[in-house]
Amino acid sequence: MSRSIILTPLVFLNSFRHLLVGSAKNSASAAGDNKVNGGGRVVAVAVDAVGKTELADGDTAAGDEENSVFLAGDKFLDPTPTSVLDSKITARKSKPYSNLKTPSNLSQILELRGKAMCGIALILSGIRIRISSSISDSPHRQTEKLLFTFEDIKAALRRRGPDSVGVKKVLLRCGVSEKSDCISSFLEDDDVVRELQSVLCAGNAGDIGERGATVGDDFGIPKPAAAELCFVGAILQLRGVDPLVQPLVDASGNVLIYNGEIFGGHHLPSDCNDAEFLVRALGKCCSCCSCSTGGSDCVQCGKNSIPDVLSTIKGPWAIIYWQDSSKSLWFGRDAFGRRSLLVHWPTEDDPTFLLSSVSPVSPSQQASECEAPNGIGCLSYWEELPCGIYSVHVDVSSLNEYLVGEVKIHEYTNPLLNELIKWERTSIEPNSEDQQISRHKFSRRHDMHSTSLEPCETGSPQPAILKPAQILLNALKESVLRRTSFYTIYQATMPGINQENFVPVAVLFSGGLDSMILAALLDQCLDPSYEIDLLNVSFDGQFAPDRISAKAGLKELKRVAPCRRWRLVEIDADLSDLVFETRHVMSLINPANTYMDLNIGIALWLASGGDGWVPDANKDDDDDSHARIKYKSNARILLVGSGADEQCAGYGRHRTSYRRGSWQGLHEEMRLDMQRIWKRNLGRDDRCIADNGKEARFPFLDEDVIRVLLNIPLWEVANLDQPSGIGDKVILREVAEMLGLREAAVLPKRAIQFGSRIARESNRKNFGSNRAANQASAGSARIYKKSNFS
Repeated sequence: MSRSIILTPLVFLNSFRHLLVGSAKNSASAAGDNKVNGGGRVVAVAVDAVGKTELADGDTAAGDEENSVFLAGDKFLDPTPTSVLDSKITARKSKPYSNLKTPSNLSQILELRGKAMCGIALILSGIRIRISSSISDSPHRQTEKLLFTFEDIKAALRRRGPDSVGVKKVLLRCGVSEKSDCISSFLEDDDVVRELQSVLCAGNAGDIGERGATVGDDFGIPKPAAAELCFVGAILQLRGVDPLVQPLVDASGNVLIYNGEIFGGHHLPSDCNDAEFLVRALGKCCSCCSCSTGGSDCVQCGKNSIPDVLSTIKGPWAIIYWQDSSKSLWFGRDAFGRRSLLVHWPTEDDPTFLLSSVSPVSPSQQASECEAPNGIGCLSYWEELPCGIYSVHVDVSSLNEYLVGEVKIHEYTNPLLNELIKWERTSIEPNSEDQQISRHKFSRRHDMHSTSLEPCETGSPQPAILKPAQILLNALKESVLRRTSFYTIYQATMPGINQENFVPVAVLFSGGLDSMILAALLDQCLDPSYEIDLLNVSFDGQFAPDRISAKAGLKELKRVAPCRRWRLVEIDADLSDLVFETRHVMSLINPANTYMDLNIGIALWLASGGDGWVPDANKDDDDDSHARIKYKSNARILLVGSGADEQCAGYGRHRTSYRRGSWQGLHEEMRLDMQRIWKRNLGRDDRCIADNGKEARFPFLDEDVIRVLLNIPLWEVANLDQPSGIGDKVILREVAEMLGLREAAVLPKRAIQFGSRIARESNRKNFGSNRAANQASAGSARIYKKSNFS
């Protein structure tokens, strides 16, 4: 079952007021002069002015009434399909665009060094979208009524990527060529509209002609059907000297906005940026009809397909890509959802189609709960885009009246990746001999822990540890190394940055098992000249369990790695003082809407901000005066322990599943956790951390680490016959012992909302007491009302 929703610029403008073209001064009057004809025809709305727009070169252009963009001017597009426009729409004042057309100059455009993460967004209008029911719910569903502007989206993305913001628009028209059923595309960039080189004719995707440049010429637009794709990219520079700006546009008119890292799978030159590599690799992909509309590889032309290129990437990614030759939009997320990408699917009530890394703050979103007429709360305006690769192939309708497109989902084509997605373990049930060996191992570990063992030079104790733990340790170390081995750090080259005090990488640090392992491995992988910030948040001062364990963990790290300069950043918070911050985090966790999500989101947001206290350097370490000074961590890369509990049976529900269903029940519960981690955890965590201009990196979710853990027998990963702090995550406890972290190896699992004490404070504030909160199942209770946050 599929459905058709038409995205009209008129409805889009009425719903979002300046979303298409910024803060247009006369948008309301422009919208008032247009009506939507019957039959679902598109009416293109002319707007007399555009707002301030970020340009690709980092400059800005203030909107004015005389120099208007492509869908602008003093003439409206006639909605009658048989009419011809009696006026021409011209480009803005001329800037030479030959540099974007000439392949020899492409290297100048893409001369971008280093790594970067960003926030990305797409705003699409003017296309009738068909969506399979397997992808989205019924179009009759009710969603939140939100009101935000184009500038709100840019502002939300700019918090993720404060170094640069870029905007580019692709404009589509029917029948610009001599063939009435063709689609021509135009790029609005740097105040200039240029026609792209390719023209796609309906029914013959291979009929692509060279149109040539027409910059400065008048464009006759004989058909009213129009579509606009607005791409926005905000950059956080992580490595390299030369600044990076997205969206990227190649000589063929393909447009890329990419938020991710390529840690493996593709071979990148040392001086090549990830996005630069991708725009080139994707530009070489097949654009024939079979590949753009459903295939995974092309036998006909012998080229890679876009799913081939994306499926090979090792690392987190979210992408939006326009392939101009096939008139196809591609978008998606990596198989585990390590980078956020939200979607608003069009409905009958709201026909807009949006993709964004984060939800912009909306006054109506903050003001009231959403309730449908039947009394059931309506669905969130935004959804987490399910992991996968999607495409929309744009075509001309049979009557040549409007543009149409169908959303299709493509399988990952990498067989090794598909094995990880299925999450099938090689060995689940132990036999009697395996159980005997396991009991012997626990007895041996107890004896080892009772003996004082000094770590060797590499940080590992002298006695040999079982092979599976050693294999995992090697994989984890390689994972951390891939995420931290930057030989040129961007901030270190910026004015005003003190190289001596510069901290490139920090750890979200509770002092628990997972964060201690990451900190110890980071010490082995990071240049010894750098300090390491350990970011710890508490809502109960020095008495929160996570603060106590963090201080104990710091002492153990100093013992294991005495040459490293460690800095514990104590981030103290009082929930009652965080009214504005709570509202802001509610927009970040969206579409998640439970008190547990909010508590975790606030803790992550505060911790990743790195704004806290450190011991006064003038005081001795043994001084009991607790003298502290203010400090803000400037690390832009944060190591986070997400994925360790899901893969190593760290949650209480795993023990429950084991009691009920033995080893098979435990395996199925862990698989369920891994297959929904994109929806329950990672999108939310990425948005909360990135909002501070930081990039979260998840070493436990490295593809090779996941594969290693799946190849280890389940009873070697966890043995839930043993007590908490011993049998859960047993393989990570062995890894900790190998790193010399003997105290951390026996610490029980404690979630951030409990270890930081924010859950206790939230329960008291919103439910009156912990007991009342438990009776109301506060952890899973949905947040409907604003009253508690005002």
